[in-house]
Amino acid sequence: MDPSGVLGAMDAVLEKRVLRALGYRFSFTPIYSPDMPRRLPLRDLAAGLLSSIGTAVKYWLHYTLVATAWLGIVPLTACRIYRALFAGTIDAILTLPFEMLSTENLASDIFQGCFVVTCTLFAFAGLVWLREQILHGGGPDWLQRDNLVPQAEDPPRLLENIPEELVENLEENNVQEPEAAGPEAGPPPENADPAEEGDGNVGEDNNWIPMEWDRAAEEITWERLLGLDGSLMFLEHVFWVISLNTLFILIFAYSPYHMGLMTLSLFNMREAASASHFEGLLTTLIGYCTVGIWFVVLHRIAAWLGFNKAKRILGLCYVVVKVSMLSVVEIGIIPLVCGWWLDICSLAMFDATLKDRENSFSSAPGTSIFIHWLIGMVYVYYFVSFILLLREILRPGVLWFLRNFNDPDFSPIQEMIHLPILEHIRKLLISAVIFGSAVLLMLWLPIRILKMLLPSFLPYTVSLNNDTQVNELSLELLLLQVILPALLEQSHTRIWLKGLVRNWCRVVAWILNIHSYLLGDGDGKHNREDGQNGNGQPANPPEAGAGLGAVHQALFMMEPPTGFQPHERPTFFIARLIGLLIAGEASWLFGWLAPPPPAPQISATDTQAEVKVHELYTAACGLYLCWLAARAISLVLGWLPQGRAAMVDRLKQWCILGAKTIMASTLLLGVIPLLFGLLLELVVIIPLRVPIHQTPILFIWQDWALGVLYTKIACAITMMGPDWFLRAAIERAYRDGIRDMNLTFIFKELAAPVIVSFGLALSIPYVMAYSVVPIFVTNLHLKNLIARRIYPFLLLLCVLNVIIFLQIRQFKKLYEHIKNDKYLVGQRLVNYDHRKKTQAAS
Repeated sequence: MDPSGVLGAMDAVLEKRVLRALGYRFSFTPIYSPDMPRRLPLRDLAAGLLSSIGTAVKYWLHYTLVATAWLGIVPLTACRIYRALFAGTIDAILTLPFEMLSTENLASDIFQGCFVVTCTLFAFAGLVWLREQILHGGGPDWLQRDNLVPQAEDPPRLLENIPEELVENLEENNVQEPEAAGPEAGPPPENADPAEEGDGNVGEDNNWIPMEWDRAAEEITWERLLGLDGSLMFLEHVFWVISLNTLFILIFAYSPYHMGLMTLSLFNMREAASASHFEGLLTTLIGYCTVGIWFVVLHRIAAWLGFNKAKRILGLCYVVVKVSMLSVVEIGIIPLVCGWWLDICSLAMFDATLKDRENSFSSAPGTSIFIHWLIGMVYVYYFVSFILLLREILRPGVLWFLRNFNDPDFSPIQEMIHLPILEHIRKLLISAVIFGSAVLLMLWLPIRILKMLLPSFLPYTVSLNNDTQVNELSLELLLLQVILPALLEQSHTRIWLKGLVRNWCRVVAWILNIHSYLLGDGDGKHNREDGQNGNGQPANPPEAGAGLGAVHQALFMMEPPTGFQPHERPTFFIARLIGLLIAGEASWLFGWLAPPPPAPQISATDTQAEVKVHELYTAACGLYLCWLAARAISLVLGWLPQGRAAMVDRLKQWCILGAKTIMASTLLLGVIPLLFGLLLELVVIIPLRVPIHQTPILFIWQDWALGVLYTKIACAITMMGPDWFLRAAIERAYRDGIRDMNLTFIFKELAAPVIVSFGLALSIPYVMAYSVVPIFVTNLHLKNLIARRIYPFLLLLCVLNVIIFLQIRQFKKLYEHIKNDKYLVGQRLVNYDHRKKTQAAS
């Protein structure tokens, strides 16, 4: 190649980069070979078209093979291997290769296989994550003491220096050189790698080269792993995934299930397990418990025989089983029990009985279990959130019986690894008692009091009247898409709740004279921060042995000892605490169960006095109205210190802003969703659901409610699509918000194009069906058929036009690509003048 040509190309590239950096919009014109014909020959077009088609077919075949392998073969083999193993017969194992080739129940087997593969992937990820937790946090004490050598006891130290001495000893043990460790060396650090202990490979970590591992990690990407890079290396990965699925099914499903089956047979409990509707799951959990017990027994036997490596492996296996079972209990069983307890305590609220719940469980056990588990998870989440809110208000130490989940050193997995199983059982029982007692105080007892005070107030109506012309699904969508996001996405809610709880605590503490105990005082807060009084002495010196006990308790709980804030105990302290509970119960009854239901009932039943309204929707509407009222009151209270004139100006400003918001909301949240829902009703729902000989009935309220959901989906798709005027308009409207709303822009650029498009899409087919068609068609049946099918026909016609337009554009691009590949020799910059640039620089 000519060096001058290379330098010229480099100068062109540098000049282009300079132009880009300056923000200058430049354009080029192509330079073609002089022998290029005016129109490309048909042979060149056919060759380029066949080449593009061949490339597309090659990629289509490859991606089809990838999708078939990962979405078909892997889940199908997992499902049928799982089924053959749990069939319990030799014939099922022998006929497994023929079952792999069977096409019966293909879709259902693939769906079930996806669930099996997902479970195995979660199990594998859980094992890797648990290994990392053990490596970083160390194993349990009894596992770390396996290879320790007895050490001479140190002389006793002063109680005040125990925490500092512990830190110094840990640092000395961590920095000790391996060569200096003799037969009487101290114990290794707790976070040592279990696989390295006893192997003698002390310096193996020092030979680790991070760059080699980084290079290996760069070679395996998701595209290469899944086969999206065009290679066939993914077939090897498919084979390994199938093998790992089979191995995990054998280890984590087949073996525990049969161990549980043997345990149930030993105790004659198989019939009771069969009557639970979840025999497989219950048997597998019992099998895991049995396997854990066997690991403990074998660990003791290996320790007695002196098999150190086997003892350590068995100990790690027991830790894995223990953490898995405790995770199932805390994530699955505890929320499920809370959900069932909530349902049982609220039976009187909905006029239901235990027999009704038993019948619903018998008819759909899986759905019932999932719903109660979901309710329990929501309850546990909000309960913990409220406890965290209380910890920000109350004196440290008031909630001593509850875990501090806001502690950065708190790690549930580390607790599961280190604490004994009996300690975990005690904590789980305490948690269940606390959750159950809270449900009794917040739900069951207020319901009983309400039934005694207002017998006609309960039960709530949880089903719609048959005479109402609205779908319950549309109301639920409206509730989930409009009302709840407006309530939950507000940052003011938590601030208001925190202020309300703080003021309530102050009032009740002042009435009961427990302010020092409940909220503390300034001196206590100061002492909690710096730990000293005004004389420089410790604020509360510990008693003899108290510091050692606190340190031991902190080490046992894997948490640092918390500070203690002194408080005063008045006389009749227990009676005052009982009065605090009674005041909280009365406030809960008055503030939650009494006012909110009547407010929504009044707002929803003023015009429908004889129609029963669903209480869920009335409660949501009532909460929404209460939130609006509280927000308005807070704004007015914030304006009061500014004076009357400023308050009037702000009120005028907010009235104008409210009027603009109402006008914009009428179009964006009223007219557009209504037109959108009505259009989809005519195009999709009516042609699919209503027979041709029946007359469709349109419900405007239902179409609007569904249109809200459709509009949100359309906005999300528009924001993910290419740049065009509607996306720019939505982005600007969202960026401006309510305060900087430009009503003219919203009308012209956002609402008008959408309303005109929907209006034309609704009106043109209607005019054609009922005005133009009757001029040429006299058959009533044919006219009805045209009127009913004209909307989907025009939609199909529009889709075909879009497809044809896209194909024409793609063919033009292909034409330009073929022409450039064959005849393009360069490009010329057409809108750049170096003389102007030189004059501007001078």
